[in-house]
Amino acid sequence: MSDKLTHFDAEGRAVMVDVGAKPITDRSATARVRVVMLPATLAMIRAGSAKKGDVLGVARLAGIMAAKRTAELIPLCHPLPITAVAVELEAAGEDSVAIAATVRTTGQTGVEMEALTAASVAALTVYDMCKAVDRGMRIEGLRVVAKSGGKSGDFKQE
Repeated sequence: MSDKLTHFDAEGRAVMVDVGAKPITDRSATARVRVVMLPATLAMIRAGSAKKGDVLGVARLAGIMAAKRTAELIPLCHPLPITAVAVELEAAGEDSVAIAATVRTTGQTGVEMEALTAASVAALTVYDMCKAVDRGMRIEGLRVVAKSGGKSGDFKQE
């Protein structure tokens, strides 16, 4: 692991990393997060009876849309030609929704931020759509669990 921060110049000013000399490779990243809620809230989501509609379907679309806009939200992210985004949401136990977002590109820099953004926004959408019935929901454990491509190689954790 390098101890040099790449987003700062010699004077400590924030800069966008120059990836122009890096090779174009296939890259992917997967991020996970969990929305913990009351069992009754998860039952409502499973039954499809939330007043705002299909919670998981809307959250899936929100995550996909967010991945495509990451460079507009995170100041030093490069706009990337995303080739695929998959956002999976599923009931986990009786009190949470598990979310996994996988983003792919063929480019000169990775898509970890896009995967994290997709997972985050999907989780925020679940919260938004259910907050009227469960204000105590928690969003927990946002992390990158896998990445591939690029000179730093593959990374995997659960």
